[in-house]
Amino acid sequence: MNKPKKRVVIIGNGISGITCARHIRKKDGNAEILVISGETDHFFSRTALMYIYMGHMKYEHTKPYEDWFWEKNNILLKKAWINTIDFERRILKSADEEIGFDILILATGSKPNKFGWVGQDLEGVQGLYSYQDLELMEKNTKGIRNAVVVGGGLIGIEMAEMLRSRNIPVTFLVREESFWDNILPTEESNLVNRHIQEHHIDLRLRTELDEILGDQNGRVKSVRTKNGEILEAQFVGLTAGVSPNIGFLLNSGLKINRGILVDSYFKTNVEDVYAIGDCAEFYNAPSADRKNIEQVWYTGRMHGETLAYNLTSSDAVPYKPGVWFNSAKFLDIEYQTYGQVPPYWDESMSSFYWEDKGGKACLRILFTKADKSILGVNGFGWRLRHEFFDKAISEKWQLEKVILNLHKANFNTEFHKNFHELVLNQYNQQFGKKLALKKSSFLQKILGSRA
Repeated sequence: MNKPKKRVVIIGNGISGITCARHIRKKDGNAEILVISGETDHFFSRTALMYIYMGHMKYEHTKPYEDWFWEKNNILLKKAWINTIDFERRILKSADEEIGFDILILATGSKPNKFGWVGQDLEGVQGLYSYQDLELMEKNTKGIRNAVVVGGGLIGIEMAEMLRSRNIPVTFLVREESFWDNILPTEESNLVNRHIQEHHIDLRLRTELDEILGDQNGRVKSVRTKNGEILEAQFVGLTAGVSPNIGFLLNSGLKINRGILVDSYFKTNVEDVYAIGDCAEFYNAPSADRKNIEQVWYTGRMHGETLAYNLTSSDAVPYKPGVWFNSAKFLDIEYQTYGQVPPYWDESMSSFYWEDKGGKACLRILFTKADKSILGVNGFGWRLRHEFFDKAISEKWQLEKVILNLHKANFNTEFHKNFHELVLNQYNQQFGKKLALKKSSFLQKILGSRA
């Protein structure tokens, strides 16, 4: 006798929701899967929004799957905003219909932060997260003379780059002493500071927004900083972080703190209701070096994979993300980080830091003083293999072993400058060593650096 068909409804078509839908379908051909989003008809790469604005891509280029993929895999898509949820009746309510569910997965993502600034709702003032935000930015930046971007994070530098691609003068307000210095050690932060300024972005460190001033038509005309300076601006980007997009769930019966509270299996306090991705907040952080809310693309994918496995298997497993990883791009400089590299560390740790003479590439390796096992790595302007450092950190390789094998971590293109020999030379000078790379065999030269 066939099992009764279960209706799995996913709110949100970002990386978490779509990964979960795909992996449920891989293991369960019987379940009815419905993905609901008011943002777009299809899943798209959110990190590519900036390239649409910059003219490098069109929207259709950002879709990882062809439009026919969803029907072929029997995954139903619905474009709608869900306004309320009746958990007792298991009913979702949009503006014009009610939708039932057996299992509900909340993957509603994030929304840009606003901190109650005077003028934050003026025309021409906005954040950047959704496709609708991109469309609004197209409208808001037409014919403007000056822009101000508020908030020194990843979205802020992306927005500044987008504006500069159209030759719009940008003033970038960062309240910290140095760019992203709550995440990056001093040298890496200074490297990014220089790079921002080289791209003709007016970087104002130690500068906070006080209020946004409007004209008689309700449109932004300038901003005032906390030191009293008035900066002309017909566009203001608010990029002071994001927070879980859960406004429609307040007072719904779900346990909510900053995000939707879940256990290590993504279960909420309501039976058969789960939360994954940016909107989920773990009761207990997954590990000592993790936060309760994970707003990173690759962790969103892992959330979706783990929950899909648990919903289609008899041996449910807790979420175990492993070694921390993230990547980003600061204008022309690519950035990768593995493990833990805080801006400051205690006396039990030390670090090895190398920077290229051109100031566009660097490598930092954090390690324990006791046995020199590595704890984390920052790489700028140097593409590094994820699997290499995942293994090295997991297996607690010693610093020297990592240095001697860096050529295997190199993922730069064929004609890109290779840095591993320069790093080895500095390591030898700094630690009084005479280490040398083993000469590659003929077979290794053919197979490449990983042989």
